[in-house]
Amino acid sequence: MLGHRGRIYSLYKPQESSEYMSKFLQGTIILIIAGLITRVLGFVNRIVVARMIGDEGVGLYMMAVPTLVLVITLTQLGLPVAISKLVAEAEALGDRHKIKKILVVSLSITCTLSVLFTLGLILFAPVVAKTFFTDSRTIYPLLAIIPVIPIIAVSSVIRGYFQGKQQMKPAAYSQIIEQVVRITLIAVCTKAFLPYGIEYAAAGAMLSSVFGELASLFYMVFMFKQKKKITVRRKFFASLHAGKDTFLDLMRIALPTTGSRMIGSISWFLEPIVVAQSLAIAGVATAVATKQYGELTGFALPLLMLPSFVTVSLSTSLVPAISESLAQNQMKQIEYRLHQALRLSFVTGGLAVVVLYVFANPVMELMYGSDKAAIFVKVMAPFFIFYYFQGPLQAVLQALDLAKAAMINSFIGAAVKTSLIFLLATQPNLGIMGAGLAIVVGMMLVTLLHLSTVMKKITYKLHVFEYLRSFSVMGISGFTGHFAYMNLFNSIPLSLRTVLSIALTSVVYVLFLLLFRLITKEELNRFSVLRYFKRK
Repeated sequence: MLGHRGRIYSLYKPQESSEYMSKFLQGTIILIIAGLITRVLGFVNRIVVARMIGDEGVGLYMMAVPTLVLVITLTQLGLPVAISKLVAEAEALGDRHKIKKILVVSLSITCTLSVLFTLGLILFAPVVAKTFFTDSRTIYPLLAIIPVIPIIAVSSVIRGYFQGKQQMKPAAYSQIIEQVVRITLIAVCTKAFLPYGIEYAAAGAMLSSVFGELASLFYMVFMFKQKKKITVRRKFFASLHAGKDTFLDLMRIALPTTGSRMIGSISWFLEPIVVAQSLAIAGVATAVATKQYGELTGFALPLLMLPSFVTVSLSTSLVPAISESLAQNQMKQIEYRLHQALRLSFVTGGLAVVVLYVFANPVMELMYGSDKAAIFVKVMAPFFIFYYFQGPLQAVLQALDLAKAAMINSFIGAAVKTSLIFLLATQPNLGIMGAGLAIVVGMMLVTLLHLSTVMKKITYKLHVFEYLRSFSVMGISGFTGHFAYMNLFNSIPLSLRTVLSIALTSVVYVLFLLLFRLITKEELNRFSVLRYFKRK
């Protein structure tokens, strides 16, 4: 992904207005900072849950989460992106009446869908728990997530409104508030229900999420009332009746956008079902299968996905940047932006791969009090560099009006992943590791398909030599960190030993990036958060 760095910088380095760069960097930095805080708090939450309800309880909790994500995806119907786009257009024209119709129609859609899916989940939760998950205890966390559906339905509309107004702070602060409330209540909720069994404790952990989302919604509503210049409740039904064109505009944008998300959500929903059924065929007891799935998806995968907060934030800011360049037919600008995104993804993702692979055991031991899931991290970490590229590539496809191609790529990857889970997890010598390998293969396939599609559109070239230099930096820093951990710091306590070794690895990694000119001092200074805020 670092391939033609020299070609881009020597032949083309587009000049951008300070106002545009300021807006682009501001949105990206705010989202990155909020994403970092949210991920860190999320890990604190997972650590508390893991220590209080154990592997089996985490397995029950994680089996319910994909169902929640699927229902939320169906309820939102891709509307946040559509709302953001239409509000931005209406705001530019000063059309407040249009903004009101957008909000009224969106709220009507999401609230109606939330009622339908809430009733559906209440009715079918026993069947899903017993038949599909093969563990009837999952009914309790499934029922516990039901109140969050209407809450997120409303908050997603307000969040889309703020994004359309290019006000990122309310959404960022709401995410942090949600995590703080969840962590504050997680111990209380799980401890209160734990005497009744781990299934009730898992439900208690889910309830803390509900309270967190509720607090987030209260904040969003408060900010909306403070900042809005329109009254939604006044003539609500009149605006709804006159909103047919607005409805069609929303659906025109929302339905294609939600395609890829639906595929991912359905795939995630099916994942624990296929894993449970496959392990049952392999002769693994239900309780053991639940515990193993908890180790994979509750401990290992969140750690592997931690660096993605950078790429997710970058992707959010990348869409309008690419869209603007496409409207002006500046294909070199698009190439330059993509190059920036992929290099930043590599810088953050490459270091994460090294740290997670080398220090999987001590990190898991320090976080969860057990390193049993470390084997998943070590096996999967080298391939997760592809995952860190996936978000920016998908954002570019959406901005290039290739959302349909992105959806097809996601479908192919999901189908291959689900099939491989069944094929590999049923093998007694692989078991749950087969599921992990299937997840990796599906992820890599989607990323490569996205890259292939982008290259057909903008003729993006790759240079193998740059790849070799990049992976050499990873190898050098990884060897240095391992040597320091095993020899230099082996006589000090585990926590300090791990921190010092990771710090040394990071320093060596950055130094060699500079030495090999994979990044420059100018670029580090340009993307410096401190420099940016000082200038502001």
